Amino acid sequence: MTFWLDLAAFLIKALIIVAAIGGLAFLIARLARSSEPKDEEIKVRSLNERYDDMLDAMNAELLDKKQRKALVKARKKQAKAAAKARRNQEPGKRIYVLAFKGDMRASAVKRLGSEIDAVLTVARPGTDEVVLRLQSPGGTVTGYGLAAAEILRLRERNIKVTASVDQVAASGGYMMASAADRIVAAPFAVVGSIGVVAPVPNLHRLLQKNEIDFEEMTAGEFKRSVSVLGEITPAGREHFRGKLEDTHGAFKHFVQQCRPNVDIDRVANGDHWLASEALPLGLVDELSTGDEYLFRARDGARLYEVSTEMRKTLAQQLLSGLGIAARNATDFAIAKLS
Repeated sequence: MTFWLDLAAFLIKALIIVAAIGGLAFLIARLARSSEPKDEEIKVRSLNERYDDMLDAMNAELLDKKQRKALVKARKKQAKAAAKARRNQEPGKRIYVLAFKGDMRASAVKRLGSEIDAVLTVARPGTDEVVLRLQSPGGTVTGYGLAAAEILRLRERNIKVTASVDQVAASGGYMMASAADRIVAAPFAVVGSIGVVAPVPNLHRLLQKNEIDFEEMTAGEFKRSVSVLGEITPAGREHFRGKLEDTHGAFKHFVQQCRPNVDIDRVANGDHWLASEALPLGLVDELSTGDEYLFRARDGARLYEVSTEMRKTLAQQLLSGLGIAARNATDFAIAKLS
């Protein structure tokens, strides 16, 4: 009987602790949602050290004790010589690696701009390079136009930019890629789609069929040339089509300026190609995965991955810690019962 009473008392205490932590976590979560978002902070990681860690992990398994000892001694000697050389000469080339994964609105463009700001504070014109690992099927003209303009900031300051495409850089994504000095793409990556599309569903006839009136008041002949609910007139349709053609023309002009060797009339028909097909068309400059490009560059340059993440508020930090504490308490209670 005593055992069951002790067990019941333990369970009640555990439930009280978990409930208290849960209630506090809920209050902090409400506070976190209501607090103002903080600025993004820049994160920098040495990719050379990452490769060195890989090498150490492989050698730890493949080499015997004597070989590992000799390797450590040799690496210390190399590190000492490299440090001496660095003291006597200008630091070598640095490659800053950025990543952009695009959606329809190019919502990652704000982060890209912050990362480019960070790089521009330290990058040396004519010496350093930026590798942009790009993946995007395209999206809005405004979003991707801004993203391409951000990349041009680097080129205008004589910082070489290489766009690396492993899967897709189409439409607005290719606009971004073309803003780079070079485009390196995996053989089966999809590039191109230099065109403009604007799907406009129209429910006017459905409203008429159901005897539903819709009126939209405008001032200016072409304030609303096409509408989802209103009737699309021939004049409105033609005006809207003209705007699409103007946007397509601006897209073609941008690509032609950035890649003057491309036969723009041949490739700007909205079609897309595999990178292996796009190479002879001049849409890409080299067939290679991004991993391979960086792997080859690691011996001749220092590689730094630059990224941004939101700073956590104090409430978010507390919430994260309480979540860990709650999981630990639950695990402890389960372990006691088992």
